[in-house]
Amino acid sequence: MRRLVLATVSLVGLAGCGFTPLYGETGVGASLARIAVTTQDDRLGYRVREQLEDVLGRDGAQAPLWRLETVLEQSRRPLGRRIDDTATRYELTVRGAWTLTPTGGGPAASGVQTVTITYASADQPFAAIAAQQDGEERAADELARLIRLDLMRALADQ
Repeated sequence: MRRLVLATVSLVGLAGCGFTPLYGETGVGASLARIAVTTQDDRLGYRVREQLEDVLGRDGAQAPLWRLETVLEQSRRPLGRRIDDTATRYELTVRGAWTLTPTGGGPAASGVQTVTITYASADQPFAAIAAQQDGEERAADELARLIRLDLMRALADQ
């Protein structure tokens, strides 16, 4: 009973302070679906664009209200070393700078997100390529998630 009273009081307090949930009916969710994403023309750019369109819920049936441009930089650093001086793990860092521009003109929002992941290296060439591609996929997924959160904040402020 005491928890119910406490929860009710806190909800009334939040309603009075002008609090609006990030996922509330502020128009942010509908705006996310109308963002056209452009990235650089390489494998990582394709993966980031694919992940962004998925997390934003891109609706191709409607004309975009916003254009999101991303510039990606990646670096790969060997970590552990075997006795023959080959790497056992790699650290992949992907930096994504984004700019959100209204298609009808107006002020743009921008930001930068950085994701660092690690993956194990394998002795077999195909397994090493698969591990690297899996690392890129995980980095693209995390970067898209972080950019989505930035976009929600930027759209909620407008």
